[in-house]
Amino acid sequence: MIAVIFALLAIVVFTTLHWGMQLPSSVETIDSTRVQLGGEFSEANLGTSVSANGAVTVRVLAEQYAFVPKCILVPADIPVTLRAVSADVVHGFIVQGTNVNTMVVPGYVATLKTRFAQPGDYRMPCHEFCGVGHQGMWAQVRVVARDQFPFEQATKEAVNCARR
Repeated sequence: MIAVIFALLAIVVFTTLHWGMQLPSSVETIDSTRVQLGGEFSEANLGTSVSANGAVTVRVLAEQYAFVPKCILVPADIPVTLRAVSADVVHGFIVQGTNVNTMVVPGYVATLKTRFAQPGDYRMPCHEFCGVGHQGMWAQVRVVARDQFPFEQATKEAVNCARR
């Protein structure tokens, strides 16, 4: 019995030290106090954009008690990279009806890749309690058919569905 206890304790100590020194994946950091002052997550760059090679990227800023932009337009059946940062506290989001689910921690860029199969409107609530206004923190993801997505406009500026 004592040997089992020491073995379990040794496993806990080893994994704590091992993962404390070697992160489980590549982690991108960011200064969350300066996130809106310029660069990738400045207000002009938020929303959906399409690069010259056709890659679709969505940039989202989470702050108490809103996602910016509030409405995100993406094409159906095309790979989409979601990149999100927090300006203040821990947030999270889930796109209902899909497999998109992540935490957004201050100081880190949350990046995930997905493909939205069906056109439609999907709610994106914050699922990490972030304060007294948490219940009102949500956004909308509007997935449109590939032939209805404004690829030409998206390459010039960020596109979000609130303008549509």
